[in-house]
Amino acid sequence: MDSLDLTRAEEGLLLAYRAQVELPPAVADALLKGVPLYFLAYAEVYRPRWYWRDERIARSTRNWRLTWQPLTRRYRVNFGSLSQSYDTLAEALDAVQRTSRWRLADAPALGEEGGAYVEFSFALDTSQLPRPLQIGFGGRPEWELTVERRIPVPEAAAAAASATAVR
Repeated sequence: MDSLDLTRAEEGLLLAYRAQVELPPAVADALLKGVPLYFLAYAEVYRPRWYWRDERIARSTRNWRLTWQPLTRRYRVNFGSLSQSYDTLAEALDAVQRTSRWRLADAPALGEEGGAYVEFSFALDTSQLPRPLQIGFGGRPEWELTVERRIPVPEAAAAAASATAVR
C-alpha cells in the first residue's frame, strides 16, 4: 500500500488510497487468455464500545472489472456502468488501484467523540472468476492478492483546526 489517507470533511469521512499490487505471471497470463479479473475495495467504519463488540457505523465497497480486448489489443476497466480503455496493463492497473474522495460515512454518523477506526481491504475477488478456475485454488498463493489496513479516524477538532489553517 503506497498511501491511505482519511479526511473529515463537511460531507463526511473521505478515503483516498493508492495500492501497489503487481499481477503474478499466472494471473497476467489468465487475463491475456480472456479471463476477466475482478478487484474489490472494502471499507468499514467502526466505533469502539466497552460493553460489546465495536459498532459498525458504515460499510462501503467498490468493484472493478479488468479485461483484455484482443481485437483492439487494449485493456478495459469497468467501474459500475463506466468503462475506460487503456493501452498498457500498467495504466489499467493504475486506474483500479487508486481512488480519491471516496465517501465512507456521513458526518453526523461519525459523531464528535474519538476512537473510531476504518478497516480497509483491497483484493483480487476470486469468487467472481469462472467456476473451473475456482475449483483448484486451494494451494495457489499467486491468486491471493490482498492488502488490509486498519487506520484511526481523525478527530473532529483536529480536522476543523486544519480546515481553518488552510483558509
